Amino acid sequence: MTLDDLLQDIYALEDEVRGYERKYGVLSETFYEAYAAGDEPSDDTWVRDWTAWASAFELLQQRQGQYRTGVKALRAQGHTTAAMIEKAARHESIPIPA
Repeated sequence: MTLDDLLQDIYALEDEVRGYERKYGVLSETFYEAYAAGDEPSDDTWVRDWTAWASAFELLQQRQGQYRTGVKALRAQGHTTAAMIEKAARHESIPIPA
């Protein structure tokens, strides 16, 4: 996986959760806390949305964690942030260490 792969996933997931936030009028953190505690929608037609929203939010958090871990690993290998930005700006692939 590359740094760009992670960023593209993060952007797509952010767009998805923003759509749910706009639709239901709360931030995903607020929704997810209640969802994880067992709150269920009073409207049965929302169940599918809530499940998809929770899944997208969980995956977003996972990808953000992978990004942070990847950048930390790259820095540990001697890559500077400036060097990473330069490569990314030139659309060069930046593999994330396993």
